[in-house]
Amino acid sequence: MITNDQVSHIARLARLRIDPENVTKTAAELESILGYVAKLQELDTESVPELAHGDGLSNVFRADMANGIDQDARHRVIAAFPHREGDLLEVPAVFQDRTE
Repeated sequence: MITNDQVSHIARLARLRIDPENVTKTAAELESILGYVAKLQELDTESVPELAHGDGLSNVFRADMANGIDQDARHRVIAAFPHREGDLLEVPAVFQDRTE
């Protein structure tokens, strides 16, 4: 059984915001997903060959090019960003022990 504390912890690790009134519902949904995964793990796959790719496609290579954005769209994105200083956008640190 997944507890509400576990849901809150997972949400924090995944940087997801879950409203307190939805934690119990999310716990039930996660429990259902994990139950389905457990059911899949019961399948006998010993005689099934490994599959590298589902539909036989090969890698498609293309040049790595930066595409610009029109100035109006750029200004709207910057204006809508909650934490910014001028044109710089502040995002949460990825690692908790980083102080930079």
